[in-house]
Amino acid sequence: MARVTAAFDIEEYLARPLVCRIATAGPMVLPVWFLWEGGLFWILTGPWSRLPEAIDAYPAVTLVIDTCDLGSGETLQVVASGVAELVAFDVERGRRLLGRYLGPDVDAWDPRFRDYLGLRSGTAAGTIWARVRPDRLAARDLSFRASRPTTSDSSLRNSTGTGKILLSRR
Repeated sequence: MARVTAAFDIEEYLARPLVCRIATAGPMVLPVWFLWEGGLFWILTGPWSRLPEAIDAYPAVTLVIDTCDLGSGETLQVVASGVAELVAFDVERGRRLLGRYLGPDVDAWDPRFRDYLGLRSGTAAGTIWARVRPDRLAARDLSFRASRPTTSDSSLRNSTGTGKILLSRR
């Protein structure tokens, strides 16, 4: 089991549908969705990704899951290091992972996510798991007293449709 240092409830934090970044030798850093169960990180991967090849070459990885809410000042971070291994895919765990991010209605999911589970073809599209057993896991609360306007403030705009927030001058 990983040595854990915690400044907040790690289980509650990692239950949120957050984006994780996994770093491998190379260096290579990929944003991924994850499932945290039984002290393990589960990352859905397959032939569409470079991750399986990177793990085969060098299985030591580092994961970073962090959030920063400029409006409230809440800034939380989990950093985990360990060895990743590629293991056989199981559909039920895949449903749990994808359901966190896409919601419970599988029929409403984009077809490619249903394909990862093999729901349309009966075969799971080469889907496998990258399973990471952390040797080290640290949680840090880097929160601060907010001094910026919240994203609901009229000076912040997302007018580009790109997901980027632009600051406008008054």
